[in-house]
Amino acid sequence: MLRTFLSGLALIASAATAQAYDIATIVDRHILPGYESLALRAADLDTAAQADCSADSHDLRAAWNAAFDAWVRVSHLRFGPSEDADRAFALAFWPDTRGFTPRELATLIETEDPVIETQDAFSHVSIAARGFYAMEFLLYDAQFTTAEPDAYRCALVRAVARDIEANAQAILDGWQDAYADVMLTAGENDTFRSREEAAQRLFGAVVSGLQFTSDTRLGRPLGTFDRPRPTRAEARRSGRALRNVVLSLEGTRQLVRLLAEDSEAVTDTLDAAYDRAFEQAKALEDDPAFAGVDDPQGRLQVEILQQNVDRIRTLLGTDLGPLLGVGAGFNAMDGD
Repeated sequence: MLRTFLSGLALIASAATAQAYDIATIVDRHILPGYESLALRAADLDTAAQADCSADSHDLRAAWNAAFDAWVRVSHLRFGPSEDADRAFALAFWPDTRGFTPRELATLIETEDPVIETQDAFSHVSIAARGFYAMEFLLYDAQFTTAEPDAYRCALVRAVARDIEANAQAILDGWQDAYADVMLTAGENDTFRSREEAAQRLFGAVVSGLQFTSDTRLGRPLGTFDRPRPTRAEARRSGRALRNVVLSLEGTRQLVRLLAEDSEAVTDTLDAAYDRAFEQAKALEDDPAFAGVDDPQGRLQVEILQQNVDRIRTLLGTDLGPLLGVGAGFNAMDGD
């Protein structure tokens, strides 16, 4: 009798968990549209670079920012096709703790390396010279915006844009051609041996995305009270540090809402926490690159934003995790 009772409870718990999310909805409303937007904006970037490679080109910078926006919104989805062939790193090599990106770019320009002439050849250069952060140097850093020979600098801009487009399209193709079906058939394949494993992977994407925002996007420029590090802020040359925090929060929030779609209480709790983070981000709009961490009051504002992000992470563990059947011992970085 006891065994029957416990089995019944397990079935009820399983049914409750199954109602908490719908993988098909998440794939159709979050993952595929996010990567479709990235591929579209990356194609626009490639087109803009081919039309005008000038570092101060309004259209080129606008296209780069739009493509970067699209990437940040899906940057928490670090599994599947984005990890194949190190595509995510090729799009976004940061933090660059040893300054590899400017060194690799400078070497390419100084030697006029012909590797930039074809997409296949360029795909084998160091990831430090590829992607959105390399393009930021080429468009916003004085060492590269006026680098000579100009013809090679121009060709390098176009090669980086072409490479971004190729990687963005490859990730989308990977999802559309196969990986979406892998998630939809969770429990019937070796990648996800159960539906719960797929849910854990999605939950881990949110947790690790928020951790990256707190520890790296905010933590790096904060440094310590005695030694703040404003020059370590993400994309500071283009003034995108705060923008990337907001976009990453927007991306994870959409996924959180879909994971908790059938639980109004959990959705409301997490929405309120996200709202507080967005309100605090607005208070920092005059400091888009977090340069103010050098000042005690400016630092405090960034610390409060970090605390708000950490509050979301805590609520994920106490509210959303149990809803999905994710245990307290879950490690987002390991995916289990």
